[in-house]
Amino acid sequence: MVRKVMNNLQEAMNVQLANWAVLYVKLHHKHWYVKGPHFPTLHAKFEELYDLAAEKWDELAERILTIEGKPASTMKEYLELATIKEADKGGAESDILAGAIEDLKALVSGLEDTAMLATEVGDDATADLFIGQIGELQKQVWLLSATLA
Repeated sequence: MVRKVMNNLQEAMNVQLANWAVLYVKLHHKHWYVKGPHFPTLHAKFEELYDLAAEKWDELAERILTIEGKPASTMKEYLELATIKEADKGGAESDILAGAIEDLKALVSGLEDTAMLATEVGDDATADLFIGQIGELQKQVWLLSATLA
C-alpha cells in the first residue's frame, strides 16, 4: 500500500515536472514573439519567468530523485504527461500575456493538488517544495495580471 501511494505521488510529481518543462519552452516562445507597446518590459519579464521555470524544473527533478523516483526527462515524456499545452503562434501582446497568466494559474492548481497528495502521504519536504513554488507563482500571476489590467 505504501509503495502504491508513493508511486502515485511520484507520478503526480512527474506531471508537474512536465508542466514546468513545457512552460519553460512556452515562455521562451513568448519572450521571442511578444510585440507591442510593452515589448521591453514583457520581453524581460518572460526571460525572468523562463529562468524561474528552469530553476523550479531542476529543483523538482532532484526532489523526485531524492525520494527514489525517476523523473521524466525527454520531450516526448513531457508532452505526454503535461497538462499545460504547447504554445501556438504569436498573437497580440494582450493575448500572449493572458496566455501566460492562464498557464501560471494552471500550474499553481496542479502544484496545489500535488502538495496535498504529498501531505496525505506524510512527505512534508515535498509538500514544502510545492508550497514554495505556489507562492512564487501566485506573485507572478499578480504581477502579470496588474500589467494586463
